[in-house]
Amino acid sequence: MSATAGHAEERTNPVSRLGFEPGQVVLEIGYDDDVDHELREGIEAIIGQDLVDEDYDDVADAVLLWFRDEDGDLTDALVDTIGLMDDDGGVVWLMTPKTGRDGHVEPSDISEAAKTAGLSQGKSISAAKDWTGSRLVAPKR
Repeated sequence: MSATAGHAEERTNPVSRLGFEPGQVVLEIGYDDDVDHELREGIEAIIGQDLVDEDYDDVADAVLLWFRDEDGDLTDALVDTIGLMDDDGGVVWLMTPKTGRDGHVEPSDISEAAKTAGLSQGKSISAAKDWTGSRLVAPKR
């Protein structure tokens, strides 16, 4: 594949834009029937292994957090994710339903919760048909 084709794929394939790398341990939280299975499978293909769940008993390199408005307190959920990641910091990809979908979370609520949890908010992308991904970076401890 040419360099141009590779760059085109990065722009069109949301999974490649998430920045996961082979060998990373990615912890998935908030899995339910409504998650985007194609996105999950794409992440697993990149990291070369299955996503781990809440029963995983070690630290993760990154967290994939599916969160809907009715799931409780977003700040609490984000604070909990920080303790599950490597001390070198890490990335939380917060997946929330897009505007107009059941469970939509307002961008201002995401921003406020991230700030309160001590996370730096980066880019947001259209991660899947029904999901927006917000990149949140955990501080190094």
